[in-house]
Amino acid sequence: MSREQNEGTRTRTHVSQKRGQEAEALAVGFLERQGLVVVARNVRNRYGEIDIIARDGDTLVFVEVRLRGSHAFGGAVASISAQKQQRLWRAAQRYLVELGQEPPCRFDAVLLETLDRERLHWQRDILHASR
Repeated sequence: MSREQNEGTRTRTHVSQKRGQEAEALAVGFLERQGLVVVARNVRNRYGEIDIIARDGDTLVFVEVRLRGSHAFGGAVASISAQKQQRLWRAAQRYLVELGQEPPCRFDAVLLETLDRERLHWQRDILHASR
């Protein structure tokens, strides 16, 4: 790979990471306005990463944030594949082991097609049907 190609890849990665951080910030603000209390962000363990962990009353909510600018492959909701759901499930299980308790839990998604909080979609209980 040439130096110019490498620089272009780094620039795209940086822009993508920045957009991801902006999407997560929009999601946090939205969830807090809905009454959830954010307890952690970007929790990583050997099974994967959980974008946001929040409390909704007594329920611990694991939130996946997805930003997709195109509907070409089904948009943001379609990007949460069965494999991604499995990694999210395992990462959450590991988090609960480390937490030392197992409160009622739920898996939600905050879906964005653009960085516009007016077009944000909150999908609750995304793993319920598969578990």
